[in-house]
Amino acid sequence: MPQQKALVLQSKQAQFILETRPIPIVGRGQLLVKVLAAGLNPVDWKIQTYGAFVANYPAVLGTDIAGEIVDVGEDVTGWSKGDKVVYQGSYFENDGAGFQQYSLIAADFVARIPEKMSYDEAATISVAFAAACMGLFAEAPIGLGLNPHFAWEPQFMGKTTVVIGGSTSVGQYAIQLLKFVGFSRIITYASACHFDYLATLGITDIIDRGTTPLNQLSLAVKKLTCDPLLVVFDALGFPEAQQAGYDMLSKGGQVMTINNDQRPQKSESDGKIFREVLGTVHLPAQSEFGRRMFRSLGKFIDEGVIKASCRIFPNRLEVLPHGLSGIVAGLDRLKNNQVNAVKLVAHPQDTE
Repeated sequence: MPQQKALVLQSKQAQFILETRPIPIVGRGQLLVKVLAAGLNPVDWKIQTYGAFVANYPAVLGTDIAGEIVDVGEDVTGWSKGDKVVYQGSYFENDGAGFQQYSLIAADFVARIPEKMSYDEAATISVAFAAACMGLFAEAPIGLGLNPHFAWEPQFMGKTTVVIGGSTSVGQYAIQLLKFVGFSRIITYASACHFDYLATLGITDIIDRGTTPLNQLSLAVKKLTCDPLLVVFDALGFPEAQQAGYDMLSKGGQVMTINNDQRPQKSESDGKIFREVLGTVHLPAQSEFGRRMFRSLGKFIDEGVIKASCRIFPNRLEVLPHGLSGIVAGLDRLKNNQVNAVKLVAHPQDTE
């Protein structure tokens, strides 16, 4: 059986090692993809360090994937060998992960990469986009239900919203999606040095995290605006960020967070809703929305389909050297908070 190189965790909380494993065989309804770019995410180092999420070992991680279709399974229509695709890999199935040279994916969970977009750019999209999109657009209780069927008409003109952690990968997509559905004022909490870049994505105001601690964020927002605040997206996931988001909400408002280690202190009488998103299409309860999301994602990232003011831009990125071997150092940087406003991407095919 043909072999490939892969970065593998042999056991829970073990060190990553580079080894060979079989190239998976495409099944009915599936695509086999040559992985040309794989994005790194904080969940990857958390799985290795804490043993979270993954139950079976050896395990291959990596869920931000872009590449070229090399084989097409039975009953697949609309896709051909050589097509450029982007998708969210699975850490539930090794054959569907991205820290290897070939990967399997169900054909209805991929989006086409436009000609003007590189594989590296595409590999910054799927995981962070899924977290933001599911959190904001999906029907409750998965998300806040702002746009579950991807209507193109703005629905929230004249409204104000806040994104906590706007310079994070997830935060950048949350900003763009909130702009897409029409929010007129988008306030973010991030380093002030990122204002110009985040303004191109849609923010109107920034509260500098360097001068305003999270326990003062709610007050800072209320000084900026008296508008009702019914939607807050927390892309940081810290308990302090969750509490700040909850505190700044108007009565009946909703806050979505990417992490729920500790729920904020709240009053049952204020009508506020607090939710957590698990941004993966590979859970049965979320797969139908995931199919809708990937059908729309191709339009969102295709410059020729939607006007530039609404198109979804990939994160800024940094390509790591040495293929799969360079991922370990990249994950260490993520773990030690040494990555700021860029996405780390590896080239599995460049592995020596």
